[in-house]
Amino acid sequence: SARTSARNTTVQSRMFSFLKKEGKEIQRKIRGIVVGAGARGHGYSLYALDFPDLLDIVGVADPKAYRRKLTKDTHNIEDDLVFEDWREMIKVEKFADFVIIATQDQDHWEPAVAFANKGYHILLEKPMAVEREHCVAIAKACEENDVMFCVCHVLRYAPHNRLIKKLLDEGRIGRLVNINHVEPVGYFHFAHSYVRGNWRKESASTFALMAKSCHDIDLIRWWVGKKCLRVSSFGSLSEFHSARKPDGAAKRCVDCKFKDTCTYSATDIYLKHGWFASHIVDGELSKAAIEESLRTTQYGVCVWQSDNDVVDNQVVNFEFEGGVTGTFSMVAFTEKLCQRETTLYGTEGQIRCLGEDKVEVYDFNTRKREVIEVEGGGVGHLGGHGGADFFLMDAFVRAVATGNKDLILTNAQDALASHMLVFHAEDSRKDKRQVTVSSED
Repeated sequence: SARTSARNTTVQSRMFSFLKKEGKEIQRKIRGIVVGAGARGHGYSLYALDFPDLLDIVGVADPKAYRRKLTKDTHNIEDDLVFEDWREMIKVEKFADFVIIATQDQDHWEPAVAFANKGYHILLEKPMAVEREHCVAIAKACEENDVMFCVCHVLRYAPHNRLIKKLLDEGRIGRLVNINHVEPVGYFHFAHSYVRGNWRKESASTFALMAKSCHDIDLIRWWVGKKCLRVSSFGSLSEFHSARKPDGAAKRCVDCKFKDTCTYSATDIYLKHGWFASHIVDGELSKAAIEESLRTTQYGVCVWQSDNDVVDNQVVNFEFEGGVTGTFSMVAFTEKLCQRETTLYGTEGQIRCLGEDKVEVYDFNTRKREVIEVEGGGVGHLGGHGGADFFLMDAFVRAVATGNKDLILTNAQDALASHMLVFHAEDSRKDKRQVTVSSED
């Protein structure tokens, strides 16, 4: 339509101005395919709508018909390049430059290795995999086949986080001594994803620190820029279990006498507020479809009577080379929704970041406080994580098109090191011991 055309022109004009300002060349047009067309996979593919001169999405594989059709229709994909199973897609002669892999966590490693072996560059949703050996296998396959690899540790690409990295590298607060980083998941977000949703059980997905916060651990590693020596962790499932169930609570919220007053009521979250409502139905979103889901799927179950087992709060402590220490906290019970809170302490000052649009620097010498406004935010359809979703996708597309691997901030070995640190932290929590990181990790 004329409106869509005008919107694309505006978005591309903004981006071309950005590229010119940054001294980056506009690249050749490339082709991508999607394996796993859920919220993340389909979301990343929308870059092609905003920049049709830079990217075509030409294939999709997903077990759910509605998701296949949505991505097919969005990108006008040919019928013979739409697949229910990626294993059928891989049999076709290579027909794109790269693949977006955004399947469920336990299903990351197999397609990642297979498509790397086929010569596709890989954009892989976090985490890389849920087993150590599978993470290693992905890195090995990408290196042996000389394909570019980018795990979606999007936080490195967020403008405010990149500013913090720049300030640290410039020595604005002297020598870095300590980082305190908090991820407030959001009370209803946690209930949706980690009590009722796909990431509620470790056996069906992975442990919470890996599923939710592996890119936070990666971010801390990136900021410090030194090897981690020791790690310890504590955490538990403190609230969402049967011992905390209110007397008289029904199995499903729609039948419960507390449905209008309960903080975690599914009817309140999905019907009244509409939070994550589109995630619990396959097909057209409607009140009837939501009600049906609440009566028949896990999304309508009482949070104290679900089959979840992942922790709802966890703290991780780090010691890095040079005596730098750090603390990370992931907590479910917050007003804020994934808006990280970070303080970095140095010998000459400190940096505070309490959102995505401002970074505060306090100088001990001058006793002056500087508040830096952060330019950024998403472009077009990709606005998630403070614009980081866009900047990650843009960097990867440009890397593939130009052959410049340096545009990717998270290569295979770097991502592997971050994942190993997450595994060590969970080992510490489960085994109740401090873990010494080996020289090989």
